[in-house]
Amino acid sequence: MSQSEHGDGGHGIGAVVAALVANLLIAIAKLVGAILSGSSAMLAESLHSAADSGNQALLLFGNSRSNRAPDANHPFGYGQELYFWSLIVAIILFGLGGGFSVYEGIRHIRHPAELGDPTLNYIILAFAFVVELAALWYALRALEQRHPDTPFWRAVRTSKDPRIFVPIGEDAAALAGVVVAFLGIFFAHRLEMPLLDGAASLVIGAILAGVAVFLAVETRALLIGEAMAPHRRARIEEITMSDDAVVGVNELATMFLGPEQVLLAMDVRFRSDLTMDALTEAVDRIEERIRREDPRISRIFLEAEGLTES
Repeated sequence: MSQSEHGDGGHGIGAVVAALVANLLIAIAKLVGAILSGSSAMLAESLHSAADSGNQALLLFGNSRSNRAPDANHPFGYGQELYFWSLIVAIILFGLGGGFSVYEGIRHIRHPAELGDPTLNYIILAFAFVVELAALWYALRALEQRHPDTPFWRAVRTSKDPRIFVPIGEDAAALAGVVVAFLGIFFAHRLEMPLLDGAASLVIGAILAGVAVFLAVETRALLIGEAMAPHRRARIEEITMSDDAVVGVNELATMFLGPEQVLLAMDVRFRSDLTMDALTEAVDRIEERIRREDPRISRIFLEAEGLTES
């Protein structure tokens, strides 16, 4: 297993910081454009970027909390706290970002307002598109370094690091929102139909809600104890069975304790003729091989069962 796949999370933190800086700059620029032009879509986009900035700050906070050392009350550490704060991010994105965008869209459709000169909005949206694209590229690069030979969609779905898949989801939604806001403003002026600006805000809200649901589903699976991928579990069993002292594996269970921490519990049948010293050596040997194969496996609980080989 490559080191890039099981790194220390530095690339994930970099993706979060890049997204935070980008969203802060863009939120300010969009707010200025919304105030000067009266555009509902620009206001929705401004709140979207502001919410994203808060979300990145929450991810950084969650990352800091998750790095605390194990103690008596949390013997397996605090790695899963990062998943909790990622779920909060999804809730904020759905409720604050998506909800307010839909509200603004409905309000402007019911009471269309005359739009001002769109030139400034176009400039701001172009700036936002470039910055968001750069932030998304950085997050995708972090994903590729973690999963170098995995197709994109599979890498996103199998990634267990919210510091990577959350920025990717938010940055992708932000890019889509910028495009929708541009189209809404452009056609509202072109066709002299201000309600199209409100319609664009509705679409932006739907995009945010969709991404939020995806992030919530992914994070929920990790919060309730998601196992490693089947091919990883099969590889662990293969390594265990390759040891001469092993007869079989009765049960194998894994659970993510954090992006780079996995708990492994196995019920292993050993040869009945092994001495206690030989059994101890075999257990140590198997654990070393498993950790060398996948350094994320930080906790191993192995129950040894001695049976006559059939």
